[in-house]
Amino acid sequence: MQFAHFPNGGLISLVVEMKDGRTVEAGLLGNEGASGMPAVLGLSKSPLREIVQIEGDGFRVRVDTLKELLSSTPALQAILTRFAAGLAMQVAQTAACNRLHKIEERLSRWLLIAQDRLDSGVVLITHDFLATMLGTDRPSVTLTAGILQRKRLIAYTRGSVRILNRKQLERFTCECYALIKQYNN
Repeated sequence: MQFAHFPNGGLISLVVEMKDGRTVEAGLLGNEGASGMPAVLGLSKSPLREIVQIEGDGFRVRVDTLKELLSSTPALQAILTRFAAGLAMQVAQTAACNRLHKIEERLSRWLLIAQDRLDSGVVLITHDFLATMLGTDRPSVTLTAGILQRKRLIAYTRGSVRILNRKQLERFTCECYALIKQYNN
């Protein structure tokens, strides 16, 4: 890892890839944080791949430069350390959620987290990509999105999901969304 990225917009997925090529999302970050945290914390490798899901602007900083800067700016070091701890909690909570909760709850959680990081009611994402991120298949995402759409929580077209009723979607999701949100405050 040579760079840390501080997105102003867009989404970066933290993905675990198995030997057989299958992947699942373990975390999601956007304008609240930065990529490259393992390197900033002194690790030379990470088991997570960082994939830009939704393009956006931001800042790119060489990891060695950022490490030097952190030693002279304790406030920035504290902010990034707190973010890294929250991100670790998100990864753990996402693992539990992907194993224990229904696809309806997981999709709701993912859409709410994405909206939080994008500051937008529209998430430009395909069902195929959502399936990969949620560790399921595309038909399951399509059926689930249809359920959420019939409940008037979301509206979707090819490659785009709009959250129509955030409050109801928050009630529809599992407890993982509130816990992950708490870690990032």
